[in-house]
Amino acid sequence: MWGDMDSAAPEVDAGTIAAAFGEPLDHLLDTRAWHYADDLGRLYERLASEVQAAVGQEKRVYEPFRQEVFPRLAQRAGAPPGAGHHPVSEQELKEITYGLLFNGQVVASDASLYPYDTLPLTVVQIAVSTVVYQGAASSWVQRLYRRDLRVSPDNVVDEALALLERRERREALDHPPRRDYLSRIATRAIAAYAERAILLEQAGDRWLLGHGSPAPFELITGSGSMDLMVHGTRLLEHLITQHQRFVYVPSAPKHRLLQSLGHALRPLEYAIVQWLNEYLEPVFAHGQWRGTVSADTRVDGRRVSAAEWIQRFRDQVTAQVVVGIYRASPLAPARVFYAHRDFAHVAARIALADSVLQWQRGFPLLLDLADHSCSTLFGGHALREAVDVAYTRAGAPWEYLAERATRPWR
Repeated sequence: MWGDMDSAAPEVDAGTIAAAFGEPLDHLLDTRAWHYADDLGRLYERLASEVQAAVGQEKRVYEPFRQEVFPRLAQRAGAPPGAGHHPVSEQELKEITYGLLFNGQVVASDASLYPYDTLPLTVVQIAVSTVVYQGAASSWVQRLYRRDLRVSPDNVVDEALALLERRERREALDHPPRRDYLSRIATRAIAAYAERAILLEQAGDRWLLGHGSPAPFELITGSGSMDLMVHGTRLLEHLITQHQRFVYVPSAPKHRLLQSLGHALRPLEYAIVQWLNEYLEPVFAHGQWRGTVSADTRVDGRRVSAAEWIQRFRDQVTAQVVVGIYRASPLAPARVFYAHRDFAHVAARIALADSVLQWQRGFPLLLDLADHSCSTLFGGHALREAVDVAYTRAGAPWEYLAERATRPWR
């Protein structure tokens, strides 16, 4: 039902390539103009020149952004409450730091997902860790075991043919699983669900600090499963409309417009830019929610279709979330944040206060602690070792491993 939204590559002519890279295509393809390995000095000089020019151009537009663009955020039709940019004083940050963060009133979570793919069996390990600044940390782990055929036909020939048919639909080992939704998107959806569910269970009346988006693509679309979509959006509705006290910070937002606005912010400033349902409009516009739904989708006592269910989620749930951006340090990049419309200003201050603790990264320290806890306890290396030992005990230590898995320097 869902493919990669950017899988259809647009046509690109030679002029477009030249405009983007500053050199004609013929020159880029002429290997005589390439540099030998012993000519790294000139290669670095070109790199330094390009970086200097790019940074200079970025900084020239910061002040026009502040004078012309920031005021329009609040004047735009349908703008969220508090739209525009806001400075935060050091005293305000201090109150947030000691009153909420260091007082244990903010709990953060992060999840890790490690797949180990072999021909007979794919193992996917999902782990979630939660941390608070009072020293408490908890972790949970689940392993998903996927076999191409779990029910063996009576005839061994039929079993072999059934295996071949199912494996034809999957990608080869060590290749990105573009067609295989169970390996690629559905497992990410399960991880996203578990991360948010555990965070809510641990929250009580505390603030939640999460990684990514409060409403991730995998849960909104159901990753091809309408039942998974219903369960996921029901959980997100509880997070957004009932708990409300949350702030989510992604590592790498897809929209460069937000990042451009963010770099025009001065340190200890944030801006509220738009609604989450506006931000997610491409997802809602291109999605197809037409599959069979066995989960309960009653609204006001009436059973609704998958399309009606997701439309209600778009109009009533994501419409309560604002998208903003903040900058914690002159050294670090700006960061996007998501928050409930009624708590956006406190949420921005929590993200700022926790990010200031990492001056060079400008990213919430609690999230990094959750990530470190998760990866330390349940890292991919430990999973690989466990799977390798299990295959050795089964009498097949090397037979089913991909080439990269047996490299001595992996």
